[in-house]
Formats: sequence, structure tokens, C-alpha cells
Amino acid sequence: MKTAIFFERDGILTVAKVERQHQATPLSLEEFQINPAALPALKQLKQAGFVLIATTNQPGLSHGTLARRELDRMHDLLRRTFPLDDILVCPHDETDHCPCRKPAPGLFTEAAFKWHVDLERSFVVSDKWQDARAARTVGATSMIVHSPWIGPGHHDFVLPNLAAIADKILQLHAGHLAA
Repeated sequence: MKTAIFFERDGILTVAKVERQHQATPLSLEEFQINPAALPALKQLKQAGFVLIATTNQPGLSHGTLARRELDRMHDLLRRTFPLDDILVCPHDETDHCPCRKPAPGLFTEAAFKWHVDLERSFVVSDKWQDARAARTVGATSMIVHSPWIGPGHHDFVLPNLAAIADKILQLHAGHLAA
């Protein structure tokens, strides 16, 4: 089975758009800003043999505030910029109570089936508590970039930046292979 690293799209692969002290989802390609600091870490992790998957909650699709075509344009830019194997999207709103909207683990279990991933050996990289909770639910290791959105719940590791997270993942993975 493969080992995956799941990256939260907004705030990790992109520069967080902040409105009224909360992260806001970009609704157009013009608002969508790639995080250039993420590229070296993703290249390093891809070269180490990990499956790289972006995950994102996009309730604007169900609200009608985000056009699917615009989301596709944004994700095309992500695929051209980063060595991603897949991008998984939850289009639902909180009130839909779906199994794929993080903190529910549905996107991770979908990826495990599709990519033959061992979730207990995999990692979830984010700046938000929702991803850490979903990681814990499936037995993955949460790697959180310090941010105002990490919340008080369980986090396996909270590190200052994506470079430190990549180094820690490589260290943990090497230890797992040696064991």
C-alpha cells in the first residue's frame, strides 16, 4: 500500500484570503493566489515517493457563489504548479451533513480506496483544526502549520512552516521504514 500526504488547499497550497479575521474561499482565479513557498516542499516529498493529494471544502459550489468552471480553472493552475496526484473536493455546506466535508474523513477514505493508500502511515498537512480532526479519525498523522485557525483540539505536530513539516515527514517516514 502507498503512503499519501494530504494538503489542505487554502492556506497551504494557496495564500490564505482573510476576511473579518476568518479564512475566505477565493471565488475567482483572480483572487486565487498560489503559495510559492509550497513548491520546494512538495517537490521534495514527491521525489521521496509519496502520493500527493490536495483536499478542500468548497461550499460555494452548493451555495451557487462559486462556479464549477472557475473552480476547475483554479485547480488547473494547482496541477500545473505542484506535483499533485489528485485534488479532492467536498462541494457541500455544513448543513448538508455529508461524510466528505472536513472535519468528516470522507475525502481521505475516498483517496485511500482510489489510490490504495494506507491512511495510518499517511499525513495530513493543514493550518486548520478540521483537517487535524479528520486525520485523527482515520489514524493519519496531522502536521499543522501554526496559524490562527488550528483550534484547541488534538494535533500530532504543530510546526512553523511547510519546510519544517516536509523535514518532519521525511524523518518520521524514514523511522517507520527502519522499524
